[in-house]
Amino acid sequence: MGQDQTKQQIEKGLQLYQSNQTEKALQVWMKVLEKSSDLVGRFRVLGCLVTAHSEMGRYKEMLKFAVVQIDTARELEDADFLLESYLNLARSNEKLCEFHKTISYCKTCLGLPGTRAAAQLGGQVSLSMGNAFLGLSLFQKALESFEKALRYAHNNDDTMLECRVCCSLGSFYAQVKDYEKALFFPCKAAELVNDYGKGWSLKYRAMSQYHMAVAYRLLGHLGSAMECCEESMKIALQHGDRPLQALCLLCFADIHRSRGDLELSQLKLHCLSEGICRSKGLQRELRAHVVRFHECVEETELYCGLCGESIGEKNSRLQALPCSHIFHLRCLQNNGTRSCPNCRRSSMKPGFV
Repeated sequence: MGQDQTKQQIEKGLQLYQSNQTEKALQVWMKVLEKSSDLVGRFRVLGCLVTAHSEMGRYKEMLKFAVVQIDTARELEDADFLLESYLNLARSNEKLCEFHKTISYCKTCLGLPGTRAAAQLGGQVSLSMGNAFLGLSLFQKALESFEKALRYAHNNDDTMLECRVCCSLGSFYAQVKDYEKALFFPCKAAELVNDYGKGWSLKYRAMSQYHMAVAYRLLGHLGSAMECCEESMKIALQHGDRPLQALCLLCFADIHRSRGDLELSQLKLHCLSEGICRSKGLQRELRAHVVRFHECVEETELYCGLCGESIGEKNSRLQALPCSHIFHLRCLQNNGTRSCPNCRRSSMKPGFV
């Protein structure tokens, strides 16, 4: 596959990705990676694969493609390509909570000789480093990095970067217990999405809504917290973003715990634990959480809103909607509606319990 055909296929993949046909886009890009002899084209398609797997929460795959991209950049012997690939390697390790490696790769980016891409990517390097410092609870260094990233965003009119920095600042101020600022910055991110984000990935809206939900809960505004968390969960389900789904489930549990709904928060905790144990192959722990989940269902005397039967008496598969209402899976399939039968809110794609 030559240079022109490589460009055409990369563009075809981008169009599929932007129209939410993610798996088809990935197939096109993987075919380019297998058949293209154009090093620059291979580098670009690896960047697409890194970004796509990041937005889907597939962080190990993201790291795998970032490592291949580094090798490609070295073959090209171009400082701009090296900077971009080291940044992707830093971001991949950040997502996997390898914070010391993230900081090391960010410092490598900053230590590269002057490049054309430095002005464009310097803010993203500072943001990734700030997130790593925050993960290590080095709050002063984290704040300095976030402020530097924000200056890059303002100086280059990069509203997408500003949106990401605002979400990270929301997380920062939530951790240092300044809850008013923890709400202010995600709200600012949401404004940027509304004003400039027509062509952006929905991930940016989901991020801002999630961080707003956390801040609203910490401030005791539980109704607003629930609305924001539901919106974030809908987008996470639509895009198959499992890490964000897990964060939303934890936030739902925190909201219900704040309301005093201890039984429902335990249900959500066991649901989340079941998914984690299943993905790691921990069969004994998985069985324990499944048993405890059904015990909690019986204790709370829940009933299916469609058939009226008690949930928990039989070994039936259940389904939770983003609005937190739970039904028998078979009842929802037979009902055929895309909205919750209880509250009539749009459910998008329901999440399996």
